Amino acid sequence: MTTNKNQKQLHEARKLFLHELTNQLKSIEEHLGHYVYEQNWQSAQEIYRIAHTLKGSAPIFGLVAIGKVADLLVKEFEWTQSDCRIRLAPEQLRMAHMLISQLKMEQSFSKEEMLQEEKQRNEEDQLVNKQAYRLLLIDDDDVLRTYLDKRLSQEGYLVEAAANVEEAKHLLWERTFDLIMLDLMMHPQSGYEIFDYVRNDLVLKWIPLVVLSGKKDSKDKIRCYRMGADHYVTKPFHFEELEACIYRLLTRTQHYEHMAFRDPLTGVNNRRYFDHQLQVELAQTRRKQEPISIAFIDIDYFKKINDIYGHHIGDLVLQGLGRIIQQNLRATDLLARYGGEEFVIAFPGTSAEQATMVLERIRDQLQQAPVVQIDGQDFHITFSAGVADWDKMMPNQKWLEQADQAMYEAKRQGRNQIVRVKLDMDEPENDLEANQKKCLLIADDDQMIRSIIRTKLAHLGVDIIEATDGEEALEAMRNKRPQLCILDGIMPKIDGFSLLKIIRQDQNLRKMRIMMLSARNTEKDIVQGLSLGADDYMSKPFSMLELELRVKRLLYVE
Repeated sequence: MTTNKNQKQLHEARKLFLHELTNQLKSIEEHLGHYVYEQNWQSAQEIYRIAHTLKGSAPIFGLVAIGKVADLLVKEFEWTQSDCRIRLAPEQLRMAHMLISQLKMEQSFSKEEMLQEEKQRNEEDQLVNKQAYRLLLIDDDDVLRTYLDKRLSQEGYLVEAAANVEEAKHLLWERTFDLIMLDLMMHPQSGYEIFDYVRNDLVLKWIPLVVLSGKKDSKDKIRCYRMGADHYVTKPFHFEELEACIYRLLTRTQHYEHMAFRDPLTGVNNRRYFDHQLQVELAQTRRKQEPISIAFIDIDYFKKINDIYGHHIGDLVLQGLGRIIQQNLRATDLLARYGGEEFVIAFPGTSAEQATMVLERIRDQLQQAPVVQIDGQDFHITFSAGVADWDKMMPNQKWLEQADQAMYEAKRQGRNQIVRVKLDMDEPENDLEANQKKCLLIADDDQMIRSIIRTKLAHLGVDIIEATDGEEALEAMRNKRPQLCILDGIMPKIDGFSLLKIIRQDQNLRKMRIMMLSARNTEKDIVQGLSLGADDYMSKPFSMLELELRVKRLLYVE
């Protein structure tokens, strides 16, 4: 449901972008005329600004081709960012006109594609997308395996086949499956070994498993069900019945996963379960008058792992960390994946000081051994953590925020460490500010970017204000004192980098958190932004989910 809603929002945003593009292209043509016939250098700068905005915005809405053409136009007018004033050569002017024409053509193509999408939308919404399901078929009967592979593929499923247990284990390690079909009587290893392999894995044990067997003996059926089988199909069987069984298991599992309390990637509890169970633990804590502490853990530089090695390796790192943490906890401790690369642990009957000792033990273990080993390559990680004691006089949300802020402080102090909140510590100087409703400033001259960010972050419960240029942003900062500013690098009047420098030199503004959001994505630009004092730097095009997570972290909101 959420995915469909996001797709609809993206579709509407893309439509609005293409509509606004008409005005932007008209403006580019007018400025190009002023530059050519009147030698108006400011018009050349405006062409650069508009093209730069298109370069960063278009890919966010899935309009990659428009973004690439806009990037070429940016390069033609890159000289406007220096002090030199030049007249473009005739061939450069022809190139500029050609790129504008190409932008119009890409706009036309994109509009036509959207019309076709809208025509097909109603029909597609009625179809069950079986291709979302990946099945693993394990059977040493070549004829039956080939037949089922072909028939299930024709039904729209993604099918992977294995002829023996070892091949199946290899596939289960490398890929993610939604359902396993397993023959019991195989050579040289029987299918029962897959049961043992699956049920001992934090993630695999939740995958539905269908047994295909020539044995009709009830003892085998009972044994399989007790070992974790979801269904037992006796050979020979009707394919239609098998497919109906598979589809029912998949849809039922999908429904349960939506309502369930397990994180499907790591196998640990999910946030929904944690939030519910934490209330139970707190009720027991009040009755027993025992301590309880909470810890937030966040993997250091996790984004770099995904960027360098890919999300598959990132997923394995998350699974490895979840497994290591769980191995170091008691049965009474409550571990959950809170979101992204962040885990949370509740320690019933344990003070923050004692919980810190547990986390230090885990941290030492990660320094001594890799979190995961893949094809002979070791992957080492560190984490930052914040720990806080529960205080019955403190609202629960405040307690969680304290631990989360302590984790963020561990990041700011250099990462790979644990920060503990002390009950007797002085209130932080921004405590009054923390109890007030937080304010977020979006400073970007692109109306579409401001609109989509505002819509995506509206549920955070913070005041969101906007600015269309650097001067307006500076005035808003001085009048509204926002806790966080999402700052575009290229804006009229005062560009983002110059504004960042002003902010960090202003005694009243220097504590405000700044997230740079710019299409200037070279290493030099990123280093410049961070060295000028930005708390974070994201490049356009960007992921809205990642943006939301980073904003929540900088604002300390959930």
